[in-house]
Amino acid sequence: MQSISETPKPVWNPDIPQPINFYEGWQKVPDATHYDNAFKIQWELFLRHVALDEPFRWTLREGAKGVQLAELGVKSWKEKKWMEVS
Repeated sequence: MQSISETPKPVWNPDIPQPINFYEGWQKVPDATHYDNAFKIQWELFLRHVALDEPFRWTLREGAKGVQLAELGVKSWKEKKWMEVS
């Protein structure tokens, strides 16, 4: 990361080499949050649903909507236009 006050403000001059090293001055973003694997979490919820008869919010319909969204994303990219999601 780089704060705006620490961001170099270059002036283009074709007569001299660039005096600013744009790779210097960057700081590591603090890793404050650890995210677990989303597939693993959903799989664990499904297993709890099967083993303990707990509710499971992702139905076959929800899965089909996810597939539709992924397919529309690919189609949108190929055709370079927005797609209507129904």
